[in-house]
Amino acid sequence: MLSRRTLLLGGTAAAVVAGTAVGVEQGVLPGRPWLQATLHLNGAAGTIPDVEPGPVETGTFVSAARLGAETDWILIHPPGHHQHLPLVVALHGLGESPRTLTGPTFGLDGYLAAAVVDGVPPFAIAAADGGTSYWHQRPDGEDASAMVTDELLPLLGRHHGVRTDRFGLLGWSMGGYGALRLAGELGPDRVAAVVAASPAIWSDPGDASRSGFDDAAEYERYSVVGHQDDLDGIPVRVDVGTGDPFYRDVQDYVDSFPDGADVTSTFEPGAHDPAYWRRMLPDELAFLGRAVRSAS
Repeated sequence: MLSRRTLLLGGTAAAVVAGTAVGVEQGVLPGRPWLQATLHLNGAAGTIPDVEPGPVETGTFVSAARLGAETDWILIHPPGHHQHLPLVVALHGLGESPRTLTGPTFGLDGYLAAAVVDGVPPFAIAAADGGTSYWHQRPDGEDASAMVTDELLPLLGRHHGVRTDRFGLLGWSMGGYGALRLAGELGPDRVAAVVAASPAIWSDPGDASRSGFDDAAEYERYSVVGHQDDLDGIPVRVDVGTGDPFYRDVQDYVDSFPDGADVTSTFEPGAHDPAYWRRMLPDELAFLGRAVRSAS
C-alpha cells in the first residue's frame, strides 16, 4: 500500500518532469537539446518512401576551385522521361558527401520520386563534394561555392540535360548555411528558391565552427546574419527543430527578415539529425518543385 509520503513525492516528481518538458519545449532550460532528446520530445523520425527511385548519375572531376581536389558529384533524376529538367543543387552538411544523400541516411532519391508521384512538378537534384569548407572561400583559396557555380553547373548543363541558368538551393546544417549564403550572393536572377534545413548559424561570431572559419573575423566576413536583404526576391524556407543547438540563433535569423519578405519557416520538435531532416523533406521538396518549375 502506497504511503501518503510516496504519493506526495511521486506527485512532485511528475510536476518536475512536466515543468521540465515545458521548459525544454520553450527552449529556456540549459542543455535543452540533450533534455529534449532524453524526454523523447523530438517527434517521429522521417521514413524513406517505399517507391522506386529514378536513375542516379555519378561522376568525378578535378576541381580547380577546391585546389585540385578529386570531387564526387551526383545527379538524381525523377522517375519517367523528362527533357530540360529544372534543377535543385543540394549542399551537404559537415561530415557528409553527395553519396550519403542517396544512401540509407537520407534516401533523397526516394523522397524525390515520392514527391513527383504525389504531383510535385518533376525536377532533378545535383550535389557535389564541398569538403569541410562551409561553402565559402577559405583563406587558402579553396572555394566550394565557386566549384558549384563555375564547375558543377557548367558540367551538368553541357552534358546532362538539366537547366542551370536558374535553379533552387537546398542544404542541411553546414549546407543550410551555405545555401543561404550562396543564394544571397547570386540573387534572384540565378536562384529560384532556397531551403535551409537546420542551418549552422551563430549569432556570436566567436562561437562559429573552427572547421569552416579560422576566427570570428572570417565568420563575420561570410555570415548570413544581418544580410537577410540579400535574399530579396527569392522565396526562402527555413526549418529547424526545437531540439537543435542552433534553434534560437536560427529563430533570431528568421525574425530579422524585413517585413513582407517571402519567408516560410517552421519550428517544430526535432533534433539536428537525419531523422528530423527526413521528416521535413516532403514539404521542402514540394516547396522547391513549385518554385523551380515556375521559374523555368
